[in-house]
Amino acid sequence: MKPGFLDKLIERIGRVGPEDVQTYLARLAREKGFLETIFNAIQEGVIVTEPGGTITYVNQAACRLFGFAREDCIGRLISDRLRGLNWDEVAGGAEKVISRDMEVFYPDNRILNFYVVPLQGETETDAHETATFVIGYAVILRDITENRRSAEQTLESERLSALTLLAAGVAHEIGNPLNSLHIHMQLLERRLRKLPEEARLPLQESIEVAKEEITRLDSIINQFLRAIRPTPLETRPEDINRIVQESVSFLEAEIADRNTIVEQELRSDLPLLEVDRNQLKQAVYNVIKNAFQAMKTGGILRIRTDRDDTHVSISFADTGGGVSPDNMGNLFQPYFTTKAQGSGLGLLIVRRIVRAHGGEIDLVSTEGVGLTLTIRLPFRDNRVRLLGPGGAEATAD
Repeated sequence: MKPGFLDKLIERIGRVGPEDVQTYLARLAREKGFLETIFNAIQEGVIVTEPGGTITYVNQAACRLFGFAREDCIGRLISDRLRGLNWDEVAGGAEKVISRDMEVFYPDNRILNFYVVPLQGETETDAHETATFVIGYAVILRDITENRRSAEQTLESERLSALTLLAAGVAHEIGNPLNSLHIHMQLLERRLRKLPEEARLPLQESIEVAKEEITRLDSIINQFLRAIRPTPLETRPEDINRIVQESVSFLEAEIADRNTIVEQELRSDLPLLEVDRNQLKQAVYNVIKNAFQAMKTGGILRIRTDRDDTHVSISFADTGGGVSPDNMGNLFQPYFTTKAQGSGLGLLIVRRIVRAHGGEIDLVSTEGVGLTLTIRLPFRDNRVRLLGPGGAEATAD
């Protein structure tokens, strides 16, 4: 390897005159500044540590990924700055390169891949042989959030395709017998009317129970089909606030029965959005019902609408105790529920409807406090953005 400027300087250090020291130091500063510029320009995070894990260098990308300032890192142990990282486990020695994935929750929820590379130095032994030793470690961090989400969406799409095929068979095989049972229940009721009251009442109660169970099974099948069957959107300009208000009004009786407080903070200057009114009302209704099931009697549900430059948002903050980190990733799985009366299909239906509108869902949970679900819907004219020459954003007069 061609020796660098620093290597040459060390070889000649004994012959450097006092008048040349300033020149050499200036050149060293330029080379250090050049390398610093390069490391700060790359998108991957870079952290350099001593063998024991004390941070000696961190670039701007790493600071952005973890939300800390550079001056708060230098001279501190990496395990102190990255809570949950077992440094003794990932610093594997002089020849072992460790690669792992980690999930970061602050400042943004991201999935990072990192690998730890030992930095080796050389020394000459008494036998005039060269020995290597670890002088530190380089930790390289790469944001793989989008790749992970893309893989999850592909897996979910394949899973839903399989469920769609299964649903068609289930609906056919179960739906027809249920209709037949319902008809025969009606025939039995007609015959019961001819019996004396003392003989009719016990049988009538049994028939009512059977009819209720048939209705419940039919409802489950319909929910399942709505959750996975694509439904074409019938869009028109709609007032999002009005959709929220109508959904809350529809549930007034249940709100009163549960002694629940529903607070609405609806922004007045929202633009009209091109949405399917019925499907979006179904999504809002399901979110509210889900919040009610999570809260005890006397809970508070805060519904807020807002906007930014590209999206209108509807957030639902409940006081239902939140969801544990272990269960957060399962909330959109079919039939997964943490509630005694939940079907496990409500949020799946909500996500399907929101994604059909080009939107997205954000979840923030504080265990023991509550959960906030936010639906973000794009403006119709901002779903596609033209780029001008060179990739610059095109503007229209």
